[in-house]
Amino acid sequence: MKTTGNTILVTGGGSGIGRELAREFHALGNTVIVAGRTASSLEETIAGRDGMHARTLDVSDAADISRFAKALIADFPALNVLFNNAGIMVKEDWLADPVDLSVTEATVTTNILGPIRLTAALLPHLRAQPLARVVNVTSGLAYVPLAHAPAYSASKAALHAWTQSLRYQLRDTNVEVIELAPPGVRTGITPGQETRESYMPLEDFVAETMESFRIEDTPAEVCVQRAKMLRAAEASGNFDQIFKGLNDGYEG
Repeated sequence: MKTTGNTILVTGGGSGIGRELAREFHALGNTVIVAGRTASSLEETIAGRDGMHARTLDVSDAADISRFAKALIADFPALNVLFNNAGIMVKEDWLADPVDLSVTEATVTTNILGPIRLTAALLPHLRAQPLARVVNVTSGLAYVPLAHAPAYSASKAALHAWTQSLRYQLRDTNVEVIELAPPGVRTGITPGQETRESYMPLEDFVAETMESFRIEDTPAEVCVQRAKMLRAAEASGNFDQIFKGLNDGYEG
């Protein structure tokens, strides 16, 4: 993928993977817009960096996506790369009586409908660019689910399937569709995750991921080495063993 001279939107750019990838791409000579719900976090991401911009967006709100997309295209007509990175991950208790579906419903709305709606809103503009990219951030849990976060795991599996379908439909256009599937990374997406020793340090994940994006013919699926075991679990015949190890050893 061309790593300089782009105008890139990164959702969920106020922290974690989104923040660090946005900064990396900005350092390579791209105009980068970070979007998210919390303006103060976005301002921290872009502080002191000319060519980085912050815009508020609630990807769980269809009306806000429509507003945001129209304003974004007007302000940044050269926009040619979309990173669908925003997402939430919350534990669920399916032994509760009754089961609280609020987390499930919020996860589906944010993690599935959010990127689908935003892509739909921006795709006509992206298709008009000489070269465009849509990067959907899924998870290694799309392939081996974490039983404590079933809606999150299911949402990433759905986004994986949708990404494959979108890539096929856009195969004869100038829009390339890439999936980025992280393993467990030390970010604040769940409480205490920043310090879990078994998770991949954020800086290591970003460095290895950027190696793939710097390849001119970027892989359709970008997986760091730690995520490849999960990606290959079914095909390798080790799914049951990996699933048990992942869930028995969960630290949350």
